[in-house]
Amino acid sequence: MSGFRRGVRLGIDVGRARVGVARCDPDGLLAVPVETVPRAETSVARIVEIAREYDALEVLVGLPISLGGAETASTTDAREFAIALDAALEVPVRLVDERLSTVSANAVLRQNGRSQKSSRRIVDQIAAVVLLQQAIDVEKSTGNPAGAAL
Repeated sequence: MSGFRRGVRLGIDVGRARVGVARCDPDGLLAVPVETVPRAETSVARIVEIAREYDALEVLVGLPISLGGAETASTTDAREFAIALDAALEVPVRLVDERLSTVSANAVLRQNGRSQKSSRRIVDQIAAVVLLQQAIDVEKSTGNPAGAAL
């Protein structure tokens, strides 16, 4: 674990209707789902509350880039959400590539016998877990934080 900064991190999966939130323990051993926040004017405030509640070291927002590496409307939306979070938080916000996190989340849920329709309320949390765990793994293997700081 050389270079791994100890502390709780939040993973954020931004969607048009919902925002998935996950967290890890201070040692980065396990990322777990926290909450699905309805996408509304109060979304940023709720995530700020969660960050304070867990005394987060930083917040990692998934940046949905297309498989070809191009930015999309969802990329712009996630970036704008991250900027709003950064303005409201007292801790750093980082953007991390989240290609396939939602696909991976849906696959995990299917493997556990849940349909896409019945999983709608938790898939965003699972996607946040996937992107957060990937970011933790990157930092542990390289000694550098994942993604890019805002």
